[in-house]
Amino acid sequence: MDFGVVVGLALAVAAILGADLIDGGSLVSLLNPSAALLVIGGTIGATAISNQVTDMLALPRLVLTAFRPPKFDLPAEIERLVELALKARRNGLLSLEEDIAGIDDPLLCRGLQMVVDGADADAVRGVLQTEMVLRQRAATRQAALFESAGGFAPTMGIIGTVMGLIHVLANLQNAVKLGPAIATAFLATFYGISTANVFWLPLANKMKQNARAGTVRAEVVVEGVLSIQAGDNPSSVREKLAVFLQDSRAKPAGASPAEGAPASGEPAAGSEPGDHRVA
Repeated sequence: MDFGVVVGLALAVAAILGADLIDGGSLVSLLNPSAALLVIGGTIGATAISNQVTDMLALPRLVLTAFRPPKFDLPAEIERLVELALKARRNGLLSLEEDIAGIDDPLLCRGLQMVVDGADADAVRGVLQTEMVLRQRAATRQAALFESAGGFAPTMGIIGTVMGLIHVLANLQNAVKLGPAIATAFLATFYGISTANVFWLPLANKMKQNARAGTVRAEVVVEGVLSIQAGDNPSSVREKLAVFLQDSRAKPAGASPAEGAPASGEPAAGSEPGDHRVA
């Protein structure tokens, strides 16, 4: 569970409701079934029109994914690739076939299988990068689904408010109920703006962030598989992949990410040729 999403959502809702109570309002005054139906139903309907049906059917699962994103442990992933590189150098690439069945990452499985099957480096890179791009497109499309909903929700709220004001103007003879009726009409706008900026748009940004993390992990896998195929020294594999862990803001000005790192295929400083121990 992503507690940042849960806490952030709870804090935003609490702030809105708390501000209403401080101003002398009540929670009951914010309830309006017809306005909620128009905003929520209209938002989902408009979003369905502008997106693919398959994505809309996956909407509940996507919401859960935003609250429970996949966890990417890059240091552990790098160590796994280093261990595979060590095994490949010691026992040959064919020895990796017994490890493929125990790997739960389809991208890594496909890459290792192609390596074991003797595919050339360009073919391996091409297939893995194509799959990575397809994953990025799927993640972008899913985030766009929530962005669409975030754009439609305020407009649906305005439609609800206009409808409410039409009803108010049609019953001006009842001056006693005029004020409450106008307040009720504006609840639709409140629902539309609130759901857009507290739910739909923040979840879209969260999904984009998760997609970026997934892309970095996929890049680590691609580079790791190609290094294994090339027979690089495990120490060099670790140094090469460790670049993905570095925060660019922490680097000295003008410093190169690979500065001080051994070249690909060369042993690290202080190690003897043929020494493939994992540090």
